[in-house]
Amino acid sequence: MSWIKRNLYFLIGGVVAVVLLAIAGWYLYSNWQLNNQRLEELNKAYADLERIIRERPNPGSPDNPGKVDNVKNAEEQRAQVLANIQELSKYFSPAQPIPDTSQIGDSQFSAELARTVDQLRRDAANASVGLPKQYDFSFEGERQVAMFAAGSLPRLAAQLGEIRAICDVLFAAKINFLDNLQRERVSADDAKGLPASLLDESSVTNDLAVLTPYQVRFFCFSSDLAAVLAGFANSPHGIIVKTINVEQSPPAAPAPAPMVTMPVPTMTMPVPTMTMPAPTQGMGPEERAAWERRYGGGGGMAAPPPVVYALPPPPAPSGRGGLKPVLTEQRLKVTLMLNFVKLLPKK
Repeated sequence: MSWIKRNLYFLIGGVVAVVLLAIAGWYLYSNWQLNNQRLEELNKAYADLERIIRERPNPGSPDNPGKVDNVKNAEEQRAQVLANIQELSKYFSPAQPIPDTSQIGDSQFSAELARTVDQLRRDAANASVGLPKQYDFSFEGERQVAMFAAGSLPRLAAQLGEIRAICDVLFAAKINFLDNLQRERVSADDAKGLPASLLDESSVTNDLAVLTPYQVRFFCFSSDLAAVLAGFANSPHGIIVKTINVEQSPPAAPAPAPMVTMPVPTMTMPVPTMTMPAPTQGMGPEERAAWERRYGGGGGMAAPPPVVYALPPPPAPSGRGGLKPVLTEQRLKVTLMLNFVKLLPKK
């Protein structure tokens, strides 16, 4: 004990040194294991590289001009893909916003909205396309206000231009009746309109474009539906038909047939007049006056009115013979879910 008291600091220092040596040994051992693990991974990577190089074809290298340079080929294919994207971009030209200006005022958009809705109604009438009464093409809420929600005018202008492009295809196909057109909510003013004119879905943005949803419901015949699909396929704008639902339209109540009055032919039969002999000279004045009142003063009998006979109506003409139709064209109720594709600006 006396030695420990005399060498206390030396003892403490020795204990600390032993502890530090133990920690250093543990650290060295753990890193030695980690180093072995990294060495195994490196050897495996070299083995994979040698295996890939020995394969045919191999990635190639600019250092070996006699071999196929697949790296260069991949770069060329990437450039070709970019060129194809550039070529196809002309089929995805964005619809022109209404109005097409960077600075849109409330009064300007209100005037353009009224003008566009009125023009769409006239286009529908010219194409013999039926519309609901006073239809506003999903802008019922915006038609009721003069001051619009802040920041909503650019998106409303873009939607107005896209709806105009969609309606141009429908009217060109001469559908029978446009029942409803729905768009996504982009403004607080949409709540003032009809809920049936708005979608619960929103636009989706990926690495290449923005996909804006629309849904349209209309009545038409099969040839009109084919014209609608062809119109969307040939449109310069990126309008893609996502889903299609076709149902048989409920038959409309037939209009009552007008009453046709057929004239009844008549035939007049003349009645022969029978002449009575003149009164005898032996009649007195009273008898003679009674005779004249009964048979006329001319000494003859007055002819009674002619008798009119009604002839029976002619028989209805029988239907012409021929083949009965097997298929009858019926009106269809069509619901299309559309995506308006708008390419992102180039980076």
